[in-house]
Amino acid sequence: MEHANPLLKENQNSHKFITIGEIMLRLTPPNYEKIRMASSFEASYGGSEANIALALANLGIDSTFFTVVPNNSLGKSAVRMLRSNDVHCTPVILTTPEETPSHRLGTYYLETGYGIRASKVIYDRKHSAITEYDFSGYDFDSLLEGFTWLHLSGITPALGENCREMILKCLKAAKEKGITISFDGNFRSTLWTWEEAREFCTQCLPYVDVLFGIEPYHLWKDEADHSKGDWKDGLSLQPDVMQQDEVFQKFAERYPNLKCIARHVRYAHSGSENSLKAYLWQEGHTFESKLFTFNILDRVGGGDAFASGFIYAMMKQFKPMDTVNFAVASSALKHTIRGDANITDDAAAIRNLMNMNYDIKR
Repeated sequence: MEHANPLLKENQNSHKFITIGEIMLRLTPPNYEKIRMASSFEASYGGSEANIALALANLGIDSTFFTVVPNNSLGKSAVRMLRSNDVHCTPVILTTPEETPSHRLGTYYLETGYGIRASKVIYDRKHSAITEYDFSGYDFDSLLEGFTWLHLSGITPALGENCREMILKCLKAAKEKGITISFDGNFRSTLWTWEEAREFCTQCLPYVDVLFGIEPYHLWKDEADHSKGDWKDGLSLQPDVMQQDEVFQKFAERYPNLKCIARHVRYAHSGSENSLKAYLWQEGHTFESKLFTFNILDRVGGGDAFASGFIYAMMKQFKPMDTVNFAVASSALKHTIRGDANITDDAAAIRNLMNMNYDIKR
């Protein structure tokens, strides 16, 4: 399964991973109840970047998470959860009311879907500690010292102008240091518009080595292409391999810095049963994974599990087909685990799943 990957020149056991983003309190009604019926909530913590750091740490990768949380019981509890999963949190900033006026931890409510009823998320993260922290004097060059891989997403810059400036500073500092950079567009319509996301994420692309989630409505910007009909917003959410290859090639031509591009494709048969597959572009070729069909216990974090599985496989220098299949298997397995993150601590379990015959024609 091992294969020399031109993207990763370091020894595969020497990687030090860091990611940056917001961690939130998650409140979920028990037993698939709707929020308006609930008399109690199950509390846990999550967030896209934190989920990836946690998943990689469970797989044995040296993993660090940087965020800003309030210096109170909620903020400390979130950090304690990460540390209990072997995530390094040394650079985490615990703020005081003087530093962030609202002094709060972002929260989201999850109404878990069942059968034909889809899941529902309600955010309560406005004026959270990370959105109000002043990063203007922070030394990101020192923060990134010694790391070999930086992961960022389009969620954090959607939180506010200070977060957008922070993400761009991190990208530039990481590029200067020769750190491998992965970026997940992760569009959230509740946080900003397609136009705002496209405008910012397009600025990020020249710094990125590994790109996830390339939906063109928020990562592609070329009005000339649109007017000529060469590119249309609203690419099919379920493209075939030829359609996806065309999209990948356009991205690769426009951004020659990209070494890998990957996206997963979801088929929702119901709120309780989905199928997943994925596409990977690497070294000029597009690879299509197996199709995995599974029942859902908790869908949140499925995309993050895909990204963490992909990053792990690249760090371990898997062949392209093994990389994309490992990533989808990681995501499929996460759907059977409560909480935001894939806490699987045995890579062999993911390998066993990826080697099973899960190709199912729907």
